[in-house]
Amino acid sequence: MAPTASPSPGPVVTAPVHQARVRVLHPGQGLPPAGAKPGPVVYWMLRDQRLADNWALLHAASLAAASAAPLAVAFSLFPKPFLLSARRRQLGFLLRGLRRLAADAATRRIPFFLLTGGPTEIPALVWRLGASALVADFSPLRPVREALDAVVGTLGRDAASVAVHQVDAHNVVPVWAASGKLEYSAKTFRSKMNKVLDEYLVEFPELAQVVPWDREQPKDIDWDMLIDTVCSQAEDVPEIDWCEPGEAAAMEALLGTKDGFLTKRIKSYDSDRNYPTKPTALSGLSPYLHFGHISAQRCALEAKKRRHLSPKSVDAFLEELIIRRELADNFCYYQPHYDSVAGAWEWARKTLKDHAADKREHIYTREQLENAKTADPLWNASQLEMVHHGKMHGFMRMYWAKKILEWTSGPEEALSIAIYLNDKYHIDGRDPNGYVGCMWSICGLHDQGWKERPVFGKIRYMNYAGCKRKLDVDAYISYVKRLVAQRKKRKLEESLNSAAKYSKSED
Repeated sequence: MAPTASPSPGPVVTAPVHQARVRVLHPGQGLPPAGAKPGPVVYWMLRDQRLADNWALLHAASLAAASAAPLAVAFSLFPKPFLLSARRRQLGFLLRGLRRLAADAATRRIPFFLLTGGPTEIPALVWRLGASALVADFSPLRPVREALDAVVGTLGRDAASVAVHQVDAHNVVPVWAASGKLEYSAKTFRSKMNKVLDEYLVEFPELAQVVPWDREQPKDIDWDMLIDTVCSQAEDVPEIDWCEPGEAAAMEALLGTKDGFLTKRIKSYDSDRNYPTKPTALSGLSPYLHFGHISAQRCALEAKKRRHLSPKSVDAFLEELIIRRELADNFCYYQPHYDSVAGAWEWARKTLKDHAADKREHIYTREQLENAKTADPLWNASQLEMVHHGKMHGFMRMYWAKKILEWTSGPEEALSIAIYLNDKYHIDGRDPNGYVGCMWSICGLHDQGWKERPVFGKIRYMNYAGCKRKLDVDAYISYVKRLVAQRKKRKLEESLNSAAKYSKSED
């Protein structure tokens, strides 16, 4: 799918949001006639599920303030099958985060509309409220872009058309401003980013004051019932308990006085982040960045303030946070086949095709891989870490995906299985970073050709012996065994508690 068509941005109300961050997808009819009551501005929250440090919300508020109009926030659950391609692990985290967000919005007197019938309900809400503008945030993924295109098309057919703006509130540099094309590697992308980074990496302003809400009130939400209903319909991948959802928890993970990444753990990031036996060296922010509970820009600003304390670690963190992460958005935005071998560069497609029929030492089914039933104890440990913990160490993700290429009938099957498992079990699954990670490992994306060998062709090779030289394999396997045992113990305790509560209620 080609990038969403965007006319040259029309005049945007002077605001604290960089004009290049905003795209006018549909211009609407402009300001209301003199004496007419201005229609509210609705922010359709998609990927950036937070109120603080949110450029899309800031832009919506500035539009509302400019016309003395009220402001509302709407979130739409995607329908089957896209919604339920997320599992209970991801859906529980999403809904519990929204529950906290709705409470924060009420405190700020911003109405929060939760729509459970899918994005097709957005136009109906906009018309019912008599809205003058709809502001959406940005995602490069197909289901979200298709939903936005459909909403823009529906609203555009109405005679009293509503303005529709899109704001990239996820990336530090808006994806369309960072580069106008698909970038080959981090090197080519980095040079472009460095030229404009200072222009966009600025402090966030305060949210503009808007007039009180005087329209239809949102329906009360029974959050317990909603969470139980949605999660019961999803595949039963248990929720994680090591990471609390929401903006407050995200800021605690970043700046907390007890175990905050930038306040307590950043110094070891440069030296230890690539060692799976030292998981606390990682930031632990990926769930919050994925669900938009924290802004990458806020993380970058706070890191830069502390650069003098640990320059190498801060620089390494910013490389991952900005360059590598936004390179993934670049790929998914400009490459419609971001989750297919068809999306690989020509040299990679050719070498994979040339070696597709090479003999494999082992061939495993998806079920065997999912259940960690291989002859490789290191690979099995990495799979179990993902299944039970909801997150696999980044170094192990590379080895894990490359072995799937080695153990399946061909690159198409390997990529399909890797993406399936990644999206099913990772708390940050269904994310540009996940798709790019699988494409890098299996299809050589953002990499170069290496010495040709069986099965892999010119794709970078990894094996058990190399991992053994890099890390303490036995220590990692023992670490994962402890994680799994702890998780199974907690699950048993939860089951016993639930049974006891049920028995008591029956009495």
